[in-house]
Amino acid sequence: MSSRSTRRLLLDTDTAGDDTQAILLAALSDRVELEGVTICAGNVPFEYEVENAKYTLDLAGVADDVPVYEGAESPLLKEHEYAEYVHGEGGLGGDLFPDTGIESAEEHAVDAIVRTAREHPGEVTLACIAPLTNVALALQREPDLPELLDEVWVMGGAVNDLGNITPAAEYNFWVDPDAARMVLEAFDVTLVDWGIALRDSLFDADTFEEIAAIDTELSDFFVTITSAVREFNAQADRDSLEADVTTQPDSITLASLIEPDLVEAAERYYVEVDDREGMTRGYSMVDELGVTDGEPRTRVVESVDGDRFERMMLDMFRHGDPHYSDRAGES
Repeated sequence: MSSRSTRRLLLDTDTAGDDTQAILLAALSDRVELEGVTICAGNVPFEYEVENAKYTLDLAGVADDVPVYEGAESPLLKEHEYAEYVHGEGGLGGDLFPDTGIESAEEHAVDAIVRTAREHPGEVTLACIAPLTNVALALQREPDLPELLDEVWVMGGAVNDLGNITPAAEYNFWVDPDAARMVLEAFDVTLVDWGIALRDSLFDADTFEEIAAIDTELSDFFVTITSAVREFNAQADRDSLEADVTTQPDSITLASLIEPDLVEAAERYYVEVDDREGMTRGYSMVDELGVTDGEPRTRVVESVDGDRFERMMLDMFRHGDPHYSDRAGES
């Protein structure tokens, strides 16, 4: 890891729902310097993703300082389906459709990733909370990218657990399994999977009530963007989510990046993604038993302090600072 107390960060996102909260964490934390936001095909139609990112950066007060780079508008090889049935039309709950008027950066997202890494070798962390298409294309453009970057964090996969788009796969890896396979083969990734979201990031009705009572612009935004996913989860025929709950996979990934002490357990394993079309498309094979001859290079996060994560989110909603309680000396 770089010796900088404030690390440079690029955030790659398919902005909808919880992606916005991850952007807010990155924008409002003083532990990272958000260099830019790159947009990748994924959750909702591309033009919505772009506007959602700009709107979120504006909400954080950094839209003038953090450029938005438009990237890949489709996966490398596969066709994919949007997840508006989860996040609502447009991706922000179904009722919010930003039209910011903010210009995107002229540079393509792939070029921005490569340029930033070359200009600041060993200093840039890349946080990926989208399908990995932009990252795979950047790797093709710059084969030395794994050495140029400091760290690569990925929200994706389902580590020996059920997926959230098919029984075999988590959505980000399912959308572009070819890119996911390439990235995990080339980079020393820290992986935060769907199972972590289920176990350690769940917010329930009591939490929603507390957030609504905060009554700030940020808490109101959270209530808005979670409205559709709460309804979806309440109606889902899945034992793990048959309730008024939301998961926060993207924001718990960013929280763990900016506050490493949140990570309670992590181990390195060999991970391979199934890039074939069919029932196991996007399946993430994580060799926890050590029975393959693959190199265990992926750092898989196995446990996160969910209570502290929730406190960070509430601090962000209440004070605009995810580290407020730590500064105040609260345990």
